Amino acid sequence: MEGGRDEQAPPRRRTPSPGRSRRLPDFLQSVNLKYVKLGYHYLITHLLTLLLIPLMAVILLEAAQTDPDELRQVWLHLQYNLVSVLVCSAVFVFGTTLYIMTRPRPVYLVDYACYRPPPELKAPFHSFMEHSQLCGGFNESALEFQRRILERSGLGQDTCLPVALHYLPPRPSMAAAREEAEQVMFGALDTLFNNTGVKPKDVGVLVVNCSLFNPTPSLSAMIVNRYKLRGNIKSFNLGGMGCSAGVLAVDLARDLLQVHRATYAVVVSTENITQNWYFGNRKSMLIPNCLFRVGAAALLLSNRAADRRRAKYKLVHIVRTHRGADDRAFRCVYQEQDEVGKVGVSLSKNLMAIAGEALKINITTLGPMVLPISEQLLFFATLVAKKLFNGKVKPYIPDFKLAFDHFCIHAGGRAVIDELEKNLQLRPIHVEASRMTLHRFGNTSSSSIWYELAYTEAKGRMRKGHRVWQIAFGSGFKCNSAVWQALRNVKPSPDGPWEDCIHGYPVEIIDGFPAREPQQQ
Repeated sequence: MEGGRDEQAPPRRRTPSPGRSRRLPDFLQSVNLKYVKLGYHYLITHLLTLLLIPLMAVILLEAAQTDPDELRQVWLHLQYNLVSVLVCSAVFVFGTTLYIMTRPRPVYLVDYACYRPPPELKAPFHSFMEHSQLCGGFNESALEFQRRILERSGLGQDTCLPVALHYLPPRPSMAAAREEAEQVMFGALDTLFNNTGVKPKDVGVLVVNCSLFNPTPSLSAMIVNRYKLRGNIKSFNLGGMGCSAGVLAVDLARDLLQVHRATYAVVVSTENITQNWYFGNRKSMLIPNCLFRVGAAALLLSNRAADRRRAKYKLVHIVRTHRGADDRAFRCVYQEQDEVGKVGVSLSKNLMAIAGEALKINITTLGPMVLPISEQLLFFATLVAKKLFNGKVKPYIPDFKLAFDHFCIHAGGRAVIDELEKNLQLRPIHVEASRMTLHRFGNTSSSSIWYELAYTEAKGRMRKGHRVWQIAFGSGFKCNSAVWQALRNVKPSPDGPWEDCIHGYPVEIIDGFPAREPQQQ
């Protein structure tokens, strides 16, 4: 998600209407009961399994207390009742086969890689503002607005822009956009294949997501051509789905891995800046210029049982929330032309409030899947009490820190991270990965949650059994969550995005400014 409270123009001296709030709504004020049912539906669908566990425990306990003579009599009885034995055996075999055939196949994240831009692509603030001034497309008001946004954004001096935007004047073109796409996608994929040892010919599923650059042939076709992937590969190219499309791509790959046995799936998440730089003066369309930077991530997923031993994570849950039926939500992140015909992405002043509504729905659905029973009972009881007593009871906001060890909040902007930290009652260490990713790499769109996960690994904090919650927002408007569980103590893979600078992090961010800039090795 892009932008937020601190990235908007200074408010005028008038009281804003509630409908135009730029902050996330207070979740304590209202939580819709109907969305809780979606999560509890998931719980009920697994009720049979939950009931069978204590039943089996009781049977085993009774069997342990049974006299050996009684067991001997049962065995003698079965010897003379062949039909009963055959029927019981058939039922057992049928039940076991049905369970094995119908259970979802586990999906493992074998490894992933994030693109690390070369130093020559860095765009420190002074260079950014100098280029903006010299290109001649911005008036004084627009330049001052961009300067204020940069200062409050939480970005550091080492974020990177594509080659075409380093020229004076900038040279956005189809060829330059293709060059950027190839540089970031192939850079991440080369690292992924080198680290995993998987041959490109072994990949059976390919999913690529990029919102604003969708050429013909597609980005997925570019990858097939570069790595000479096999002819029957299931390839998909997702466009226009915003910063949350990375989770959507994983969800699509997961569904395909349920159908195709013993298969590798590669997911590539990126965004293209070259042809989507805004050269006008509308302030709501200038914010993406200040926040978005170069980045990409490539994932290798597998449904092979043998890959569990070397995989980093297991996919546990994905929850998707789409608010596109609401007109305000649909238009809050909108690509359009300004008054003079220049194309850009406009961010609504209602963006934070709409994001909050989407997040509220998403977490009330996710909660019953991941929270301890104690938290679920408190949550549900307060919701029922609120309904019975006409809203006089404030809903209980569950403590998601009891369900997750690490949080990867989409690094859309400093205000986004601030508001989620406040509303989810997180501690600074829980949002450290998001803040440091925003500082070092900027808003890399759908790939930002993977830079954050890489940060956690580089800090040596990922332990076997830890659960990770990835939260992403995107145009449409969408809020999507993915939950992963670490299968081992995870160490950073070679050639990771933080390899040359992790020693300098975290840095202290004060009012959008870092107290110091980290030194790179």
